[in-house]
Amino acid sequence: MNTDFIQYQAQTSPYPLGMEVSHAIGSYIYDTNNNRYLDFVAGVSACSLGHQHPRVNQAIKDQLDLYSHVMVYGEYSQSPAVEYCKLMASLLPAPLDKTYLVNSGTEAIEGALKLARRVTGRSQLISCHNAYHGNTMGSLSVMGFEERKQVFRPLIPDVEFITFNNEADLAKITTKTAGILLETIQGGAGFIQPENNFLKKVRQRCDEVGAIMILDEIQPGFGRTGTLFGFQNYDVVPDVVVMGKGMGGGMPVGAFTASSAMMDLLSHNPKLGHITTFGGHPVIAAACLATLKEITETTLMAEALAKEKLFRSLLVHPLIEEVRGKGLMLAAMTKTPEITNEVILKCQDKGLILFWLLFEGCAIRITPPLTISEEEISEGCAIILQVMDEIIQKK
Repeated sequence: MNTDFIQYQAQTSPYPLGMEVSHAIGSYIYDTNNNRYLDFVAGVSACSLGHQHPRVNQAIKDQLDLYSHVMVYGEYSQSPAVEYCKLMASLLPAPLDKTYLVNSGTEAIEGALKLARRVTGRSQLISCHNAYHGNTMGSLSVMGFEERKQVFRPLIPDVEFITFNNEADLAKITTKTAGILLETIQGGAGFIQPENNFLKKVRQRCDEVGAIMILDEIQPGFGRTGTLFGFQNYDVVPDVVVMGKGMGGGMPVGAFTASSAMMDLLSHNPKLGHITTFGGHPVIAAACLATLKEITETTLMAEALAKEKLFRSLLVHPLIEEVRGKGLMLAAMTKTPEITNEVILKCQDKGLILFWLLFEGCAIRITPPLTISEEEISEGCAIILQVMDEIIQKK
């Protein structure tokens, strides 16, 4: 491991994987020793079109030849951002027609929470136990995992938590509630899908009490579940949809979309209700536009569901309890966190990149690029099964 990496670059854990990256292309990452690794993680769902996708790369290069950053967000009309927001409006159900471009998923969450308070004039925010929405102070306040946030308290007050898929908890959404924030599919908790029309029941309760329904699509969004956004699988339309990760084809970006009537409230009383210097950056927006067009103009979304079936057919092993998730947002659940750790680390030694989920220790993250081939899926799953066989034989 590069000692300068440890000495000079701030770390997020005591044990980083430490691979020294040389280059990446398609579904593969190469280290500085020219070892090749099949990527089943896609930068934690961010590299939706794999590495160095030609359409995205060309869009970035073309925009760089025109202009990069010229003015803070919202002042100048810059065609990549305008085109992107217009296309997004055409792809989303009414009334979701106006998009605010920011720099990351967590900033988009911050904007959505502020918008809920601005629209309703209320303060209470509701989130779910074991929810993850980012790591800035507002996002941290609605994280449903006390161990990760207790040392940073005090956080934003007036936040209540419910249990995902627990209908009885919906009574906690009242006329005091500004907004309820849900992951369409819970990510860090273990890729848990809504059941028994849970999201529709949240929608109904929000309508009854005038609360804003915010859906966090940062992981499920952009074709990963077979539709452009995960909520489109569950016959529900939120008031605000939050996006990030796969939106930029590997570039850093986030956004939140709502109705024009709602979003326009951020422009006055007070004006500059949400501001960002680099949001809507033209080079990033060009990458986003190319990514969105590639996902929606090809068969990648439908293929995600076919590839899910292939994964499920191959990932059958005594150490795998179940495979959770939808499309190419999958988690192979083992019996113990120790088994999961061993599988992830030994698979990297054999040339396959897997990763963990934030809170569910038994889960093996499988979120490859949407562009991954069936042959590559078979290759990677064979490595997983080989490692699992070795673990059993060792015992």
